[in-house]
Amino acid sequence: MPYTCPKCDRELTSESQRHYCARISLDDLFKGKPDELLLLFDKLLAEVADWPDVLVGTTPNCITFVHRQTFFVIRPMQKVLDLKFYSATQLTEPPVIKSTATAGRFENHIRLSHTGELRPQLFAGIRDSYELL
Repeated sequence: MPYTCPKCDRELTSESQRHYCARISLDDLFKGKPDELLLLFDKLLAEVADWPDVLVGTTPNCITFVHRQTFFVIRPMQKVLDLKFYSATQLTEPPVIKSTATAGRFENHIRLSHTGELRPQLFAGIRDSYELL
């Protein structure tokens, strides 16, 4: 059962989970960004938020998706969304722009600017990250 921080109303996996404790709205994260980025985010959220035991939270710079650990992060930038997820092996094929070894796994980054770039392989990679962590 998730714990809700009484100060920031963020859902956490436990009362002892460390987090950035501040109320940050999605509107603030997308202020001044192209409408297409919000639409892209909505499509990603619709896919991932319904997976079992996923908690979605906001920080001053990004939206985090937590299962047992943070498995997916979306960072709205000026013209793109930077997507970060994890894998057991290094991913080198586009659209991955960076894959870095960290803590026995690989941190992968993809940048998207419109919904037409969404592919089933991306959702499969995010799901693998969910299951890995």
